[in-house]
Amino acid sequence: MHDFSPDDPVLDDPFEIDTSVAHPARRYNYWLGGKDNFEADRISGDEGLAIFPTAKIAAMENRRFLRRAVTFLVKEAGVRQFLDIGTGIPSADNVHEVAQSIAPEARVVYVDNDPIVLAHARRLLATTPGGATAYIHADLRQPEAILGNPDLRRTIDLSEPVALMVVAVMHFIEDADDPYGHIAKLTRALAPGSYLAMSHGTRDFMSKELRAEFDAWAAKEKFRSRDPARPRDKAELSRFFDGMELVPPGIVAVPDWRSEI
Repeated sequence: MHDFSPDDPVLDDPFEIDTSVAHPARRYNYWLGGKDNFEADRISGDEGLAIFPTAKIAAMENRRFLRRAVTFLVKEAGVRQFLDIGTGIPSADNVHEVAQSIAPEARVVYVDNDPIVLAHARRLLATTPGGATAYIHADLRQPEAILGNPDLRRTIDLSEPVALMVVAVMHFIEDADDPYGHIAKLTRALAPGSYLAMSHGTRDFMSKELRAEFDAWAAKEKFRSRDPARPRDKAELSRFFDGMELVPPGIVAVPDWRSEI
């Protein structure tokens, strides 16, 4: 658990910390074995694990996917700029660490809406001398605010290719919040040669019985979590990539995406 003093500048941030409801970034941190979470996050996490015991494995596989995706984008696609939305609490192999270990000049902008992530921003901002990182405290539901942020404009050049990273985020954006529209606005703002890398929660691999249990848990989360989960099937996920050319092997289970990297 992270403690904040009364003088902590994070407390003056417009995005308030509400410890009474679970937050996806803090629950994810709990599943990864971190300490930056509160009781509500741990209760939600434990109930999720009781139904879906492999949730911790899924969290770790998502981190591995992020590392492989960034490695591919830098080594094979030649990308040197990254926009990582839904950064989460720092863990191993953050985007800038992976990218700059291969190309020290890589530039990364992180975006998240949790003040606890903001409190850890200094850790994220450690960079190589030739590269750069920036942190924006914003919400994916406000793409214009992200794209127009002066820190983003100072760090990356939108006239050059950018990799938009949205890893384990979009299943927390409900249909009523126009998830497809937000991604479309972001990708339209990127130069030709840019990429979209995404992972998303799904029930496609669950049995009928497990789906029912998961749905019951998700229904409870609507009342006690800031961002309840909205899993999508493969067809729904494919809509985010409309008009784009998929990099082989396309949309597959996270552990199967270029597992050789």
